[in-house]
Amino acid sequence: MHRLLHYLRDLTSGRVILWCYAIWYTVNVIGHFDSRPRIWLTSLGLSGIIGAALIISTRPAGGQKNRMDPWVTFRLFLMPFCVSSFAALVKDAGYVLIFPPSWRENLIGLTAIVIFLALVYTVKQTQAQAAKGSP
Repeated sequence: MHRLLHYLRDLTSGRVILWCYAIWYTVNVIGHFDSRPRIWLTSLGLSGIIGAALIISTRPAGGQKNRMDPWVTFRLFLMPFCVSSFAALVKDAGYVLIFPPSWRENLIGLTAIVIFLALVYTVKQTQAQAAKGSP
């Protein structure tokens, strides 16, 4: 639990946004889950191809190669997987951009994100107050 609190405390704005994306993806995938392997295998294949291209595109054109953080590498493969599986799952489901046609589905996703943001905010505020109170 201590590590989770430190993780939440140290989240940057960019990482908070990425977690919000992940929450939205998860809520929508749960709502439209399809167990057919073809969707998931196609998404996995696209993830491999596009992830590799993203890795190549982030390398310097010449000179020394920098070692990429393993979590960054993971995200470069995860994002294309999420995008392609999301698109396959919501095809013909009446979505407008990334928003489901039902208010209920939108409210569930938005509520999950607000709970996450409130949790992060609370942890950051509590830690900041604790830091001010300690000598």
